[in-house]
Amino acid sequence: MNSKVKGILQILLILLVTAALGAVAYVGVGEGHWGSAKNIRLGLDLAGGVSVTYEATKDNPTAQEMSDTVYKMQKRVENESTEASVYQEGKNRVTVDVPDVDDPQAVLDKLGKAGALEFVLYTDCTITDDKTATYDKDKVLMDGSMISTAEATTQQKSATGLSENVVKITFTGKGAKKFGKITSEHVGEQLAMIYDGKEVSSPNIESAITDGVAIVSGNFEKFSDAEEMASTLRIGALPLELKNIRSNIVGAKLGVTSLETSLWAGVVGFILVIIFMIVMYRVPGVAASLALVLYVAATLFALNGLGVTLTLPGIAGVILAIGMAVDANCIIFTRIREELATGKTVRSSIKIGFEKALSAIIDGNVTTLIAAVVLYIKGSGTVMGFAQTLAIGIILSMFTAIFVTRCLLYGFVEIGLDSASLFGVQKERKTINFVGNSKKYIVISGVLFLLCIGGLIANKVRTGQILNYSLDFMGGSSTSVTFEEGTNGFDGSGNASDEFKNEVTEAVKASAGVGDAEISDVAGERTLIVRTTDLTEDQQKQVVADLGSKYNVTKDNIEIETISASVSNEMKSDAIVAVVIAAICMLIYIWIRFKNLAFGASSVLALIHDVIVVLMVYAVGSAFISVGSTFIACMLTIVGYSINATIVVFDRVRENRKAAGSRADVAQIVNDSITQTLGRSINTSITTLIMVLVLAIMGVDAVRQFAIPLIAGIISGCYSSVCLAGTVWFFMNKKMKKRAKTDKA
Repeated sequence: MNSKVKGILQILLILLVTAALGAVAYVGVGEGHWGSAKNIRLGLDLAGGVSVTYEATKDNPTAQEMSDTVYKMQKRVENESTEASVYQEGKNRVTVDVPDVDDPQAVLDKLGKAGALEFVLYTDCTITDDKTATYDKDKVLMDGSMISTAEATTQQKSATGLSENVVKITFTGKGAKKFGKITSEHVGEQLAMIYDGKEVSSPNIESAITDGVAIVSGNFEKFSDAEEMASTLRIGALPLELKNIRSNIVGAKLGVTSLETSLWAGVVGFILVIIFMIVMYRVPGVAASLALVLYVAATLFALNGLGVTLTLPGIAGVILAIGMAVDANCIIFTRIREELATGKTVRSSIKIGFEKALSAIIDGNVTTLIAAVVLYIKGSGTVMGFAQTLAIGIILSMFTAIFVTRCLLYGFVEIGLDSASLFGVQKERKTINFVGNSKKYIVISGVLFLLCIGGLIANKVRTGQILNYSLDFMGGSSTSVTFEEGTNGFDGSGNASDEFKNEVTEAVKASAGVGDAEISDVAGERTLIVRTTDLTEDQQKQVVADLGSKYNVTKDNIEIETISASVSNEMKSDAIVAVVIAAICMLIYIWIRFKNLAFGASSVLALIHDVIVVLMVYAVGSAFISVGSTFIACMLTIVGYSINATIVVFDRVRENRKAAGSRADVAQIVNDSITQTLGRSINTSITTLIMVLVLAIMGVDAVRQFAIPLIAGIISGCYSSVCLAGTVWFFMNKKMKKRAKTDKA
């Protein structure tokens, strides 16, 4: 096989794989359309629905009690939505998510009511084929509150001696007396056990049971069948009292709007990144663009295949990862151009370029992955969704950059695209004295630090809070209403008048029966957000009904979220702990990889600088940027991005230092290394900025609140990795060496 045919086959193989993944992402595989992007599970903020978190009022509930609670809630909501999920959070909380429902408020009402287990004579009720039972309530003989516990076990049949699965029911003191009386009076009859209107079992009463322990036998082919019935009986009267500490109602129409605008932002940003890569890198840019298409198709396939629930921040994570996915390509292409500048052939330059870029790519992506893992562990809900999509993006981007781009580049060379001019040759660049300009950088960073402190103090004086905390960090209820086009009170651009804002505020206060409320608007979107103290479920229902009738607003356009103060305080502490954990883990990783504590310490100092810059944006821009759940995601994304950029510089410092020998001028090595990686640092920042800028411009307000601080963080990350990290390492390393010499002396 000649080289040209081989090159064509390589390129065709990649194109076929890309087309196949794209087809699966669009259509799916099999009857259930597995892998289809259309089947990706959507979170509440995209599909609409209701989410409620309950907390047990009992201190230290047992694992069995919590397990029963989860089971009960799952049974309660499974008929509302096939995508409903119930899961335990921590030791004493249960969260119920029910997306894609027509009437979220009605679902919330149902969740708030306790289940009912009732005992009725079989002859006093009518039971259909689907186990639905109807009966007069005055026929109820006793209820589930009289059951102490129920457990699955086995016993020997008296007639045959064979083992059988049974359910052992133990009654309370009062229940034992009541059950003894019932069984004594109805020997030979069937006693139906009805849970939430469904028949659980209708065993025969063979004899009077007066010791408070009953055995239900028969028809339990599997032990798990007996366990399921025992669990249902245990939760008939739940031993735990639950209180609603967080609830969120999202209208379906609001979710659709968020999804559409975010997807369009992704498409526009994707096209712009491809144009940039081709213009900047020529043939390698084409290879990177094709690899990026495969990456997007693989990401969509993975989201469905792994059952990831896609949220609004999750979409932001995918879009952000597209910008970051070309980072590895930028590192590789810079290396290839440097090898071409030394006179090597294109084929040889590709081989050496990939080899030299590998360590920086792995180290940079692993540190970003650390941030994603910490986010997943410390986050919840939408933040967890962001962490999942970011982690998937990191792993897939590494694969496409290292393997797919390499295969395409060799394929292009084989078909004759082997001219150095098609790849670009690195031009000689005058070394910039970054170490010598360190004082200037300190002054710039100092000014930013003072702006941050000043903004925090000003906010404290003006509002009593150092930052504009959203509902997530303050607790309370938030009612978001999107009005129909043409509603009186809005101008042609969709901005509300002060009079209309006051009117809506008073309407919410009157409906909820509260004395205080704050209102804000989403510019240009005919959306008003009213914040109040915690609203009960009845108050929420009343607000939705009153606003709907007064302003002709459908339920799909009203979103209500309630968070207790205890939850919001936890989110504040989680934000701090998450950043600290991520920083420590990264410090340890870099220390081990670079075998030099100065590298790790200076990297962490650079990322702390970037965190302060982002905090400054939140402080100075508090009038239009709030600190909410995505604050954690934003900070940790910047931490990962900052470390990624710094590692590329440090990888080059390590390489140049090894080549120059121990007697070389370390300051010159640092200056040369930063200058050599400057193009990559700028280009990577530009591609990521393109994606985030499009999100900020085209995204809905929730995404915009996330994107604007990210823009500042990306710019700061580029600045700190170029101007601060290397110079800080130089002085820190110099001081460590001096101290080591003093200790020896």
